[in-house]
Amino acid sequence: MIVAGLTGGIATGKSLVASMLRDEGIPVFDADQTARDIVQPGKPAWEDVVKAFGEGVLAADRTLDRAKLGAIVFSDAAKRKTLEAITHPRIREAIAQNVIDVATKGGDLAIVDAALMIETGWSKDFFGVIVVDVPEAVQLSRLEARDKVSEADARKRIAAQMPLAEKRSHATWVIDNAGTPDETRRQVKALAATL
Repeated sequence: MIVAGLTGGIATGKSLVASMLRDEGIPVFDADQTARDIVQPGKPAWEDVVKAFGEGVLAADRTLDRAKLGAIVFSDAAKRKTLEAITHPRIREAIAQNVIDVATKGGDLAIVDAALMIETGWSKDFFGVIVVDVPEAVQLSRLEARDKVSEADARKRIAAQMPLAEKRSHATWVIDNAGTPDETRRQVKALAATL
């Protein structure tokens, strides 16, 4: 079975490409959604997060308050590593189980969608990596429009991530999402046929 990774920078259109891959009948497993699933109240990861960070990271309904937790871990690298040590192995385990389920049912291809795949070294575990790419000017304007932020704020968010040029250097395949959705879909169809 072939398992490929899918990644890209903020506002490059990774979610669009993931949706198009699903349209081609390819199972796509989203690491961000899995991260939310594993920290539902009462689950082992939720319990470990509460033990590590205290009840102050919980909302009134006992779910994690992602904003409070984010404020803690993005201002303290050691605490971010603690959170990653709790969640990353469980995210990978849950996605691996999803891939096994696909293989058990006769599937021969799956995609794992993860924003920080290259940064965390996870990309080395895949057959290849698809990077969704756009020129910086396109990324900037899409981010400003999507998140309704100033150009300065958009630039800060982009600067906080691995540069797209560096991501491209790790790519097995690049999807150029700077054009129309139809142009992107043609590239996705061609890639799906190749895989």
